[in-house]
Amino acid sequence: MKLPKYFFKRLSIIILILTVITFWTEQYCLFFEDDNIKEKSCNVSNIKLQGGLIAYISNEGQNEYGDLLWDEIASEDIVRAIEQAENNKNIRAIVLEINSPGGGPVAAEEVANALKRTKKPTVALIREYGLSAAYWSATGADIIFASQNSDVGSIGITMSYLDYAKENEKDGLTYNQLSAGKFKDTGNYDKPLTPEEKELLMRDVNILHENFIKAVSDNRNIDIEKIRELADGSDMLGQMALENNLIDRIGGRYEVEEYLRGKIGEDIEICQ
Repeated sequence: MKLPKYFFKRLSIIILILTVITFWTEQYCLFFEDDNIKEKSCNVSNIKLQGGLIAYISNEGQNEYGDLLWDEIASEDIVRAIEQAENNKNIRAIVLEINSPGGGPVAAEEVANALKRTKKPTVALIREYGLSAAYWSATGADIIFASQNSDVGSIGITMSYLDYAKENEKDGLTYNQLSAGKFKDTGNYDKPLTPEEKELLMRDVNILHENFIKAVSDNRNIDIEKIRELADGSDMLGQMALENNLIDRIGGRYEVEEYLRGKIGEDIEICQ
């Protein structure tokens, strides 16, 4: 039997309509499925501060595939994650998980201030070590946890470096200074520091050290003279850090979850 032409035309239209309906139904389901996953999967943001803390990751710090060449993390990425967690209605609290030997003072200040700005409960969890700039970052949290075996503190500043002047001389290399401004070449690895240059750098080291001490004192609500006594650049294990009020509690992830369960009044599911 030969079917009329209009039959095929109508069949094509029906198939098109069914295809569109199927597509939008799938998208609708996926949309709400994603929402349900977001709502049910986790309610505590886990943000990691691992490796050296710097303000940003330069192109020189990545290979051609975008992989990091060094163990570093950028404060701008941590701050962005904190702000996203603050704006996410499903997130009830924020944990900053720390494994870091330190980094730059500006990066530390940025992370600490971002934690202080958020209205949600914040916890800093120091695992193996939270030293120098990493400890400064931690002081922005409402509460700091660490293991009794964690390395904590190291409230100090360093600009120490090697110069290659003697090695260059041995290799027959001569440093030719061509710069405008008396201190423009200060810190160049190929020449030794003059007494005046060392004094100039130590001026900044001492200013940064005082800023670090004040930040810890303000953020932890500890008398500044007490912090100044501890600010010799040394680190201490968790129990001693607790006794000196550099941290608040001994514990790990389990203890953090117990604390947050009581804080927000619901079961804890940490975002991975």
